[in-house]
Amino acid sequence: MSEDETAKLWKVNRTIHELVKDRGYQVSDDEINMDLTTFRSHYANSGGSVDRNQLNFFTNSRENPTDQIFIFFSDEKSVGVKTMRKLLGILEEKSIMRGIIIFPGNMTPSARKVIAAMSQQYRLEEFSEADLLVNITHHTLVPRHEVRLKETQLPRIQLADPVARYYGLRRGQVVKITRPSETSGRYASYRICF
Repeated sequence: MSEDETAKLWKVNRTIHELVKDRGYQVSDDEINMDLTTFRSHYANSGGSVDRNQLNFFTNSRENPTDQIFIFFSDEKSVGVKTMRKLLGILEEKSIMRGIIIFPGNMTPSARKVIAAMSQQYRLEEFSEADLLVNITHHTLVPRHEVRLKETQLPRIQLADPVARYYGLRRGQVVKITRPSETSGRYASYRICF
């Protein structure tokens, strides 16, 4: 594993911890603020390689300790059904209903079908490492989004929108978007996820 690969995983690890914290789960600020040298000393072996399995973690919601989420880093370049079975086995063993799988390459259509097939029992999400290299919510052009209560007749935000994916929005959830405004200082709008 190259130094570039280790630095990439360090960024992905930081972003996924920020994502989980922004969703209301307990996350150590030490994980978010960890510098690259500390990351290497914690997760890289003597050859400089990072075993992605060491990056796996689960945590509880701050408001509901029974609500847990498991973050699973796949070391397979192309995630298939076998990897999805492994993830589901871990979720079942730990009685966790939410999971996020992060992978270095891509996901096969069959693996995506597993996510759809298990949607009644498990809330599974998938991100490529490239999706998490940068926390998109920190970008100056991305206005502040807040998940809100369900309301009707609102403008829409697509389920596949990058920010909607970041916050794990589901169909029917409403998000508050706050933008800077030259006339009023700040402007808030609301969109329903579809």
